[in-house]
Amino acid sequence: MAKQKGTKEICANRKAFHEYFVLERFEAGIELAGTEVKSIRAGTVNLKDSFCTVKNGELFVRGMHVSPYEHGNIFNKDPVRPRRLLMHKREILKLQARVMQDGVALIPLSLYFKDGRVKVELGLCKGKKLHDKRDSEAEREVRRDIDRVMKERNYA
Repeated sequence: MAKQKGTKEICANRKAFHEYFVLERFEAGIELAGTEVKSIRAGTVNLKDSFCTVKNGELFVRGMHVSPYEHGNIFNKDPVRPRRLLMHKREILKLQARVMQDGVALIPLSLYFKDGRVKVELGLCKGKKLHDKRDSEAEREVRRDIDRVMKERNYA
């Protein structure tokens, strides 16, 4: 079988962009079982309430729900088990220091295939207050209105 090239997004955590300001983005590999990869290829994954933790120098994603593969049998894993993320040790230690000092969180933003391998995009995020959420909602509505007017008047 030929190796796949390019990237293909599997799912995105849109709730994270509503709840947090994304300060930095990182890419990490993820350690999965075979039936989990097949289930992810089918698109049955949810990042909605997931977050990342560092334990003993290893990075884990928790709360990510990968539905059991429907054609799997005893090899199916627990849908919400903690999954290890693959990054260089120095990157993990740097992220851990930032999380401990700055009061920010590591949140999975999206899951995608890159050259046939499953990758996770992590965001170093700071929580939004209620007024920040209102501001971003107002900006989005203004942008939508501008786009609508531009389309009506046939501006490309």
